[in-house]
Amino acid sequence: MGTTFSLSQWSSMSSSTGLINETADVADSARIAPSAKIWHYAQVRENAQIGENCIVGRAAYIGSGVTMGDNCKVQNHALVYEPAVLEDGVFVGPAVVFTNDQFPRAINEDGSPKSASDWDAVGVTVRRGASIGAKSVCIAPLTIGEWALVGSGSTVVKDVPAFALVVGNPARRIGWVGRAGHPLVDAGAGEWTCPKTGAKYRQTEANTLTEVDA
Repeated sequence: MGTTFSLSQWSSMSSSTGLINETADVADSARIAPSAKIWHYAQVRENAQIGENCIVGRAAYIGSGVTMGDNCKVQNHALVYEPAVLEDGVFVGPAVVFTNDQFPRAINEDGSPKSASDWDAVGVTVRRGASIGAKSVCIAPLTIGEWALVGSGSTVVKDVPAFALVVGNPARRIGWVGRAGHPLVDAGAGEWTCPKTGAKYRQTEANTLTEVDA
């Protein structure tokens, strides 16, 4: 993740190298890479880790201990609750929600307020290059595979395979996408082609997709 800066150093840096907006609420224990940008009214909680060239949009929330790799984009008003893990190059659209409580309650059975010790947080893991469309909800625990694409407004309740295009409530696979994000074209005999790059992919009998070496 590279060298990190204290909040006082970071806030004074120019936007050409990195920026924490003065309205952002960033915990002292958060580790922010020097080239990351944290925009207006965003909140980054304790022990979160944010990699190089990441962007955290206006009013986004990054929970305690959340890990973001390099080159991620978390757009405005997204809520990334701990213990989520975002690998390199993940896109999280506006107003996306990652949940972390399988059995949500404000109070215990005896009526007492719940505290952190009264429940076990579970997380969403998003693999390299995957994208989550605007206003989608990802119900933890689950994993979204490499380069997968979740359509806007979807509710994801189970794992998403690599390169899958999923939409709906609950989200279901309706096709495949390549690294470029474009829906792949069925070339027959289990072969798929990217209409933008010409890259080739092969669907397996297990209903997964793999890249074909050029």
